[in-house]
Amino acid sequence: MQFLSPEWFTKVAELRAAAQPLELPAQLADSVINVTLTDMDDGKQIHIAAGEFVDGHNESASVTLGLSSELARKLFLEMDMQAGMQAFFAGEIKLEGDATKLMELQSYTPDDKQKALMDQIIAITE
Repeated sequence: MQFLSPEWFTKVAELRAAAQPLELPAQLADSVINVTLTDMDDGKQIHIAAGEFVDGHNESASVTLGLSSELARKLFLEMDMQAGMQAFFAGEIKLEGDATKLMELQSYTPDDKQKALMDQIIAITE
């Protein structure tokens, strides 16, 4: 399924529901990040709340990122923080809001159940 397509959101929600209960650390459970995908039609907007991908922005988000869909995939699915740092310093990420919220997430390490869920999501994502 194409990353961030309506079908993808539906399937990811199903996988996440099947994986419950997920024990999320506070820094992830309390986080809401808006993302604008700069390479998609009309700057597609999503948000990530408590680790869950949701279509559209969320008014309660403390930070908004503007980046490409490929970079979003690397950061939020593959957990490639190195790619994120490189993109940030290369000016490929636009950031608005409280950057400390992003810094808090850098220390997050998924447990085995969370890794299994991410592996399932990666497997269905084109």
